Amino acid sequence: MTPDGYTLFFAIMAALGIGLYVILDGFDLGVGILFPFAPRSADRDMMITSLAPIWDGNETWLVLGGMVLLAGFPVAFSILLPAFYVPLALMLFGLVLRGVAFEFRSQSGASRLAWSAAFAGGSLLAAICQGAVLGSLISSRIAVVDGRFAGGPFDWVGLFPMAVGVGLAAGYAVLGAGWLIWRTEGATQTFAREIARPALLVTAAALLLVGAWTPFALSSIWTRWFSWPNPLFLAPLPLGSVIAWALTWRNLWHAQHWRPFASAVCIFIFALAGIGVSVWPDAIPGVLPLADAVSAPRTQRIVAWLLVGIVPVILGYVGYAYWVFRGKVQLEGEGKAPTQGEVQKGGGISAA
Repeated sequence: MTPDGYTLFFAIMAALGIGLYVILDGFDLGVGILFPFAPRSADRDMMITSLAPIWDGNETWLVLGGMVLLAGFPVAFSILLPAFYVPLALMLFGLVLRGVAFEFRSQSGASRLAWSAAFAGGSLLAAICQGAVLGSLISSRIAVVDGRFAGGPFDWVGLFPMAVGVGLAAGYAVLGAGWLIWRTEGATQTFAREIARPALLVTAAALLLVGAWTPFALSSIWTRWFSWPNPLFLAPLPLGSVIAWALTWRNLWHAQHWRPFASAVCIFIFALAGIGVSVWPDAIPGVLPLADAVSAPRTQRIVAWLLVGIVPVILGYVGYAYWVFRGKVQLEGEGKAPTQGEVQKGGGISAA
């Protein structure tokens, strides 16, 4: 494979890892974000139960994305990590907090409310930090001098990054609601349908903000989108987002099973594709092209072969887990959600 071929391969792997993480961990973060709004304790138990077999496997893609960035584009990694130390540390804290709360909540007594708050707070914190990093990246807030990060630890803080953070959290909430519509019935499903529409409106506002802001962030992005005949070829991306949003709005009340979730996933696919088109071929928009960020040829070859072996295995076990635990979820005992260990032993969830 040529050097340009390796660059493209690692870019595709990075996009795959980020995209799958955003969609798969996005919906379980979304369920956590919706947690405080659930009207009954039984609804929250059902929400937890729907995630129990698969939530930790979803975070595998975050690890894969970080590995691809470090091994495939070490120059970009060395700039991005110090630029985003604070939001990434807060994100990891949120993920750890929600993971601990996930297990402790089912075993707690008087502290059950506190662990529920920790689960919701950790989910919201992780989502907002991810959105803030994205907003800071596409608005070109990273100062680089002589190939090194030259800014401060809070350069990522700003009105646009925070707005993107809130918008991403709302988008995750829509994904979470779609998941609950698919996997639950009765009062919990009705709650998911009702809460999803305001979250979908906030998501639309965030998409409009990003779409309006991004072309003005860098002249190269403006040229990419508005220099003829580019608009002719790129128009399907924003149009696809609008259609997917409209379908999601309709499906929330007029469709059963998987359709609301699938249309919400399509919103993210079109949005991520639009961001990818905007920043290509840069590893850091306006700062570092992909070709200048790649690792040494020998490292590229080794990591490429590792990815060829590892990615199908990850896809296989994740797909198998979703297949085994497919169908509607049911609580075994009223008011008590099973732990992850109980679920894996066959208790707590039945497929219908």
